[in-house]
Amino acid sequence: MTLTDPTSTAFVAPATPAHPLASLSPAEITAVHAIVAGFDGIDEASRFAYVGLEEAPKGDVLAWERGEGGFPERRARVQLLNLRTAHSLDVVVSLATGTVLRQTELDGSDGQLPILDAEFEEVGVIANESAEWVAALAARGLTTADVVLVPLSAGHYGYENEVGRRVLRTFAFRQDHPADHPWAHPVDGLTAYIDVAARRIIDIVDTPGFTVPEEHGNFDDPELQGPPLEGLKPIVITQPEGSSFSVDGERVTWGEWDLRIGFDTREGLILRQLSFAGRPVMYRGSISEMVVPYADPAPNRFWQNYFDTGEYLFGRYTNELELGCDCVGDITYVDAVLADENGMPRTVRNAVCMHEEDFGTLWKHTDIFTGSSEVRRSRRLVISFFTTVGNYDYGFYWYLYLDGTIECEAKLTGILFTSAYPGEGYPYASEVAPGLGAPYHQHLFSARLDMTVDGVANVVNEIDAVRVPISIANPAGNAFTKRVTPITSEKVSGRVADGAVNRVWQIASTEKTTERGQATSYVLFPTETPVLLADDDSSIAARAAFATKNLFVTKYDPDERYAAGDFVNQHPGGAGIPAFIAGDEPLVGEDVVLWHTFGLTHFPRNEDWPVMPMDYAKFTLKPYNFFERNPVLNVPAPANSHCAPAAHGCAHGHGPHGDESPASECHC
Repeated sequence: MTLTDPTSTAFVAPATPAHPLASLSPAEITAVHAIVAGFDGIDEASRFAYVGLEEAPKGDVLAWERGEGGFPERRARVQLLNLRTAHSLDVVVSLATGTVLRQTELDGSDGQLPILDAEFEEVGVIANESAEWVAALAARGLTTADVVLVPLSAGHYGYENEVGRRVLRTFAFRQDHPADHPWAHPVDGLTAYIDVAARRIIDIVDTPGFTVPEEHGNFDDPELQGPPLEGLKPIVITQPEGSSFSVDGERVTWGEWDLRIGFDTREGLILRQLSFAGRPVMYRGSISEMVVPYADPAPNRFWQNYFDTGEYLFGRYTNELELGCDCVGDITYVDAVLADENGMPRTVRNAVCMHEEDFGTLWKHTDIFTGSSEVRRSRRLVISFFTTVGNYDYGFYWYLYLDGTIECEAKLTGILFTSAYPGEGYPYASEVAPGLGAPYHQHLFSARLDMTVDGVANVVNEIDAVRVPISIANPAGNAFTKRVTPITSEKVSGRVADGAVNRVWQIASTEKTTERGQATSYVLFPTETPVLLADDDSSIAARAAFATKNLFVTKYDPDERYAAGDFVNQHPGGAGIPAFIAGDEPLVGEDVVLWHTFGLTHFPRNEDWPVMPMDYAKFTLKPYNFFERNPVLNVPAPANSHCAPAAHGCAHGHGPHGDESPASECHC
């Protein structure tokens, strides 16, 4: 597959959107298809593994917004795979001229293109044509008609027979009838390694001795569910005057917040150019990568670790959300336009959900001296999407608060990845049903936070609480203080959360201060959970180096977009964060990007089966001396309520006209 300039047809540029960071439109995706289809080497086996916006550099976008530069060129990134030959190309094209701006051919040594649905669909066909596979099933009393196969990313373990090949690994699960959820019946001890381009099995790991668990896990079976729970009264969420936010294309305004949203096949939801009261806070926020490493070292399971962003492109599996089911209240939905594997636009209806939520008390005080008693209600803007990757379902929720706080929360549900339980006391899995195991594992997310706190000149400080020993200056021993350590360069930026010292990371402006001379800033509050638990010398540690720390900081580079690198599938390791920090760029007063690892470590419990109740992982960004005072003093009390403040003077125990009339006349 070699690309050369098109000669058969003249390129017609699609309409230019209003903003350089607008997601690709259907017309632009169609134009990308036309550009690629016009080159030599594209045939019926060619597939589009990825099509997305190649974002203009931040400096060009900001210059255009200031009126100091022209509209940045619209570009698209296209990744092409030939299913027959595994020939792979990574291409950047101009949507203005139809020309190829960059072209890279992949040989597999530094990773493969993401796995396609078209390849997933072939795994069962390829395996079932293998006499060795059929015989392995027969030895377990099974036929190919009894099982379904789960196609899984292979990782990288240096096997000679996998060099340069596109490899998938697969497990079998027995399915007793069409409505039976096969996760309850793993055919353990049997794994096939498949070259999907050559369409053949290259290895089978066959470890006899496992029994297929019999008890079903059909969570949608009324008999298993039991009688419906009684006594739950309806909850109705209404906003009679509608929501308080406005949406104009991809621009969203709410309270003092102004931002843009976008959607990408790989990253899913993207938040862009967040500003509060006209002041920049974050240029771009997204989930740049996630990895699910499993802990079972068994011969047929040691390789289980899945990069749902880089290997599977979890944005393409985004759910179409339904009112009353996924989102409740006064909801605004936004569709996502993606490219299918034939390179044509497809629309995911209701991909993004936006709504407001009441969030309890915003601030409150009852004063013992003045008699003042006031309270305000908090609310937050919720921007979210849900995606299903195999057995797990993930929701990603961005919360914006009235006081300038930003939160990101990952919600996890779905079905456990199961195994046969080897026996009592097995140290790497839980038994969640008779004979059914659930291997221990982690879910580790990397949030890429391109910060612009009051501009692009920032520094990241690590702040720890510090105990002060008894001394002449601290005779009672009650003192404690904080230690502020600037993160001065990329190579020293790897940091781990530590709840024992209340560790946080401050993103501070090096140019702007408050009236009292304090650097304006935001603070990243991590949730203290383990980072990657695999051995430092393991394959997964090399491939998911971002997950070995809770924080890395890099100087902004438009080409550094994904925490585990561009080509995660079958990559040997060292891409992404290790490569990004190798140059050891200085970080004080620079345009900085934070890579924050957050997540959870899962030792499955009975209650997680047969479908898992929601679990959560999150982080918070809070303003810290970004304002001169509480920024939500101006939030009004709810109208027509008992907590509405009375006329001036009532709060101080005086009547509505300034006299000493009874407090009851104040209606406070």
